[in-house]
Amino acid sequence: MLGFSEEQIATFGLTFGVGAFILYMLFIIAQLAWESKAGKFGTFVLFLGLAFGMVGFVAKFLIQWFLTAAL
Repeated sequence: MLGFSEEQIATFGLTFGVGAFILYMLFIIAQLAWESKAGKFGTFVLFLGLAFGMVGFVAKFLIQWFLTAAL
């Protein structure tokens, strides 16, 4: 499709699609914290849960990058 391989399309979708989804979840959690008046600690806990997922996603990307650069 348009000169791209299936692997290139999947990599693009995973990298930018999941990244965009994480940013959208950031917006949703911020709005949830604001509307529920969660306070500082409650907002921190909400964002901490999202941060674990983001760190895992970024770590996966970095590990793949280091492994492909080393080979």
